[in-house]
Amino acid sequence: MTGTVQSKLLAGWFDPAAVFTALYASDRYSFWLDAGPGARTGVSYLGAASPRSRFVTASVIEGTVTSTYVHPQDSLPPVSTHETVFEFLRRDLTGDSPPAGPASRQDGFELGWVGWLGYELGANTVGTPTHESRYPDAALLEIDRMIRFDHGDRTVTLVARASAGETGASVADWFDQIIAALPATQTVNRGTPAPTRAPSPRASAAPKWRHSPTDYDALIETCLAFIGNGDAYQLCLTNEIWVPGEWHPVETYGRLRAGSPSHHGGLLRFGDVALLSASPEQFLHVSRDRRIRTKPIKGTRPRSTEAAEDERLKVELARSDKERAENLMIVDLMRNDLGRIAELGTVAVSSLLAVESYPHVHQLVSTIEALLSPGITVVDAIESCFPAGSMTGAPKQSAMTILDALERGPRGVYSGAFGYIGHGGVADLAIVIRSIVLDFEGASIGTGGGITALSIAAEEIEETRIKAAALLASLGIAAP
Repeated sequence: MTGTVQSKLLAGWFDPAAVFTALYASDRYSFWLDAGPGARTGVSYLGAASPRSRFVTASVIEGTVTSTYVHPQDSLPPVSTHETVFEFLRRDLTGDSPPAGPASRQDGFELGWVGWLGYELGANTVGTPTHESRYPDAALLEIDRMIRFDHGDRTVTLVARASAGETGASVADWFDQIIAALPATQTVNRGTPAPTRAPSPRASAAPKWRHSPTDYDALIETCLAFIGNGDAYQLCLTNEIWVPGEWHPVETYGRLRAGSPSHHGGLLRFGDVALLSASPEQFLHVSRDRRIRTKPIKGTRPRSTEAAEDERLKVELARSDKERAENLMIVDLMRNDLGRIAELGTVAVSSLLAVESYPHVHQLVSTIEALLSPGITVVDAIESCFPAGSMTGAPKQSAMTILDALERGPRGVYSGAFGYIGHGGVADLAIVIRSIVLDFEGASIGTGGGITALSIAAEEIEETRIKAAALLASLGIAAP
């Protein structure tokens, strides 16, 4: 999509949750990249498909990318091409340059693509086996209208792209429409999206875990045997919970957001499928000056409601040989991934084994940064590093091959990435963890953890339950 990017800075502050609820809660193709309730740093972006928005999905099994328009009145027949989603994006963004004019920023999203990359794309990037997922292996919505909320500056900006040959009147009309609608958002309950209809039906059957505790215990022992044989250093074993039923994506995300606030949350609603995420983990951030950053999370302890016990758990995490080793293995893997696409000598670990605390867990987080090598595009960088090492184990190819045989099914959207890939060579993608995927049949939740030589099966099983509990609660289901 070509054309001039225009922006309009608004007077005053509006709550993103209230704005999304009032303007986009009923849109079947909409997005909200969420810096979190009460955020004082970061940027939130939200909006919906315009008549010019393409919607792109990818199938690894078929080796195709399919593009269509989501507005029926302007729709053309879907177009499928035999290529990977990375090839499609590389071709679509070829010759892309930073937007000119007042909308241009050194860092951040200035329109482009929003969506997810599913874990099964690892067959394209790493050459490992794959399973057919019930969801698209990638789903991306082209964005030419959005509202940007800068939580640090407390500013709200409308951003739009005039299509080629357009006079700019339609952009001005959209600005006027949004400005006229915003005062009504002040009456919406702040912080949590308000219900747009009567509460949706809840689960129609009990949650079903792909692997029972007994089976998962056996899988952990098998992982330990592979590690003992030297086939891997770490294996990020995962499980899936499937819950039949029906939930409204906006209502459910409101509950998830209230119970598990996060700086990289998001709601992507693409037709009958919606991704609801409270992810705390940044996969890749690429800024306009070609700096790239990843922040792998490995190492977990539950939170306690008692201050002394909570502090003890935090210190225990920071000192745990097992958890530190688990994190360091992924730091080395991500340094290697970045090293393949970075300028020589620029890969650096800027933060190592920092403890970050979230509502339900303490986590060990490290930060690796680099400068992209000349000629390397943002799509090249994503393809080189995908999927995230914190969701595979190490070495990556060996770990993914072993896990494919053990897990006996697709991960789907879970443990992939979501966020934006924007014009001007920018991207910000979070890892799909602490997330729910909804469709018309039910809800899918992924959970897991890194298995190392020091892992204890009972503790690993409990970690999967802790991570899933808040997600199940958002669906109105008590954790096991």
